[in-house]
Amino acid sequence: MKHLAVLAALLAPLPALANPDPASWDAVVEEAVGQTVYWNAWGGSTTTNDFIAWVGEQVAAEYDVTLEHVKLTDTADAVTRVLSEKQAGEDDDGAIDMIWINGANFAAMKDADLLFGPYAEQLPNWALVDVEGKTVQTDFTVPVEGFESPWAMAQVVFIHDTADLAEPLGDMNAILEWSTANPGRFTYPQPPDFLGTTFLKQALVDLLDDPSVLAQPATDESYAAVTAPLWDYLDALTPTLWRQGRAYPATGPAQLQLIADGEVDLAISFSPGEATAAIANNQLPDTVRTFVLDKGTIGNASFVAIPYNSGSKAGAMVVANFLMSPVAQARAQDPEILGYGTVLDMAALTPEDRAVFDALELGIATLSPAELGTVQAEPHPSWMTRIADDWMTRYGVAQ
Repeated sequence: MKHLAVLAALLAPLPALANPDPASWDAVVEEAVGQTVYWNAWGGSTTTNDFIAWVGEQVAAEYDVTLEHVKLTDTADAVTRVLSEKQAGEDDDGAIDMIWINGANFAAMKDADLLFGPYAEQLPNWALVDVEGKTVQTDFTVPVEGFESPWAMAQVVFIHDTADLAEPLGDMNAILEWSTANPGRFTYPQPPDFLGTTFLKQALVDLLDDPSVLAQPATDESYAAVTAPLWDYLDALTPTLWRQGRAYPATGPAQLQLIADGEVDLAISFSPGEATAAIANNQLPDTVRTFVLDKGTIGNASFVAIPYNSGSKAGAMVVANFLMSPVAQARAQDPEILGYGTVLDMAALTPEDRAVFDALELGIATLSPAELGTVQAEPHPSWMTRIADDWMTRYGVAQ
């Protein structure tokens, strides 16, 4: 009987390890040693992939954490994976340790209790984050509450080749007028690609007299009336698009390639420095510039979140903290690397770190913070879920 009791003890499942406490940073760093962090992140950009590989090199050298980039085409795939694991009772050491996330995907994971946290505001580098001037504590109107940490700021800009489209266009109606006069010279990525849905959001925000209605969840009563101007607009715009709206580029990089190939003259981007970076990488001609609309454009933060069942939570927090470090933020803002906006407060940095940012040459195609103007708030995620579905019904094309 004694032997049976010993055997039963050996075969019993091991108790789940306690979650690391982000407030005990030295213990987090110690626990992270030797961990592998599987970061599920969009993999559609070579420059972004290269940056993530560099992050992996840094955390490996400094913290002995291995970072594996799991390249996604749709963040919703990662959300579905974590949800499936929860439904299957796989509550320890799940397949995903960190996700590049925001918007509807974050809201869905938060609502379903799929996230570890709160952790973000206990990370050491949170003290350097600009919580007053940047939208880092809400995500598409949803309170973050420490369940994701920011690592990049983005704002919609329009990239245009001045060789063919010399002057900026001030609003969505001006874009329609120009596209009508120059058929086939504009397109946007096909939803549900995030840049494609961003174009739809930007159009709706600009067309509405009072876009603040989009801060509230969409309802059956409000949805049809609020979105009616968007469908009227797209009905007029679609026949003027590249290939008459019967085909769309699949991604943002594919859209930029159309400019490089001389097929279109105008594209949408969520990175104010993307055009400069593309010029530096010889992906776009040096005649390319950027503009924003007169009433401003949508802006938001990119975040990382840690699933509740990650087996490498400490390692994931180490990576998340490093992403908010001055060295990582300055590299990401460099237009020859990524051209992303920083989440940091320059006044919170040491003079030495601030000097690195001050020395960055933003480049000929990057608007200054003042030129970027007013940042329009993201709509509540519920609007885009319905709008993307309706777009596919009305305008979707075969892949």
